[in-house]
Amino acid sequence: MPGSLTDVIRTDVSLRGVVLAAAGRFNDQSNDAFLFKPSAILRAQRQVVKGLRYVVDLEISRTLCRKRNHNKDLSRCDLQPEGSLKQTFECHTEVWVVPWRNETKTLEMDCQT
Repeated sequence: MPGSLTDVIRTDVSLRGVVLAAAGRFNDQSNDAFLFKPSAILRAQRQVVKGLRYVVDLEISRTLCRKRNHNKDLSRCDLQPEGSLKQTFECHTEVWVVPWRNETKTLEMDCQT
């Protein structure tokens, strides 16, 4: 049915930008000394509505990269190893993507430990 949410496979290339946008929002709102990055996609859905609305449940985990170093390329940041600094949040996010305008906006971000 047009306009309804449809499941997206976790390996879909379009999800990469969506989960990175969500991680960026998380990092902007967090006062943690370290950056966090997506570590797992639990569920993803997409809806066509004046662009693409993604509804994603994911895990975001603390990396070894410190915020003060301003490293925005999360692909260069390894996850914290097992130990006291390792931390993971389960997050629910909604991201709206308008490809023809090159716009990505995180509409909602709710995370819990």
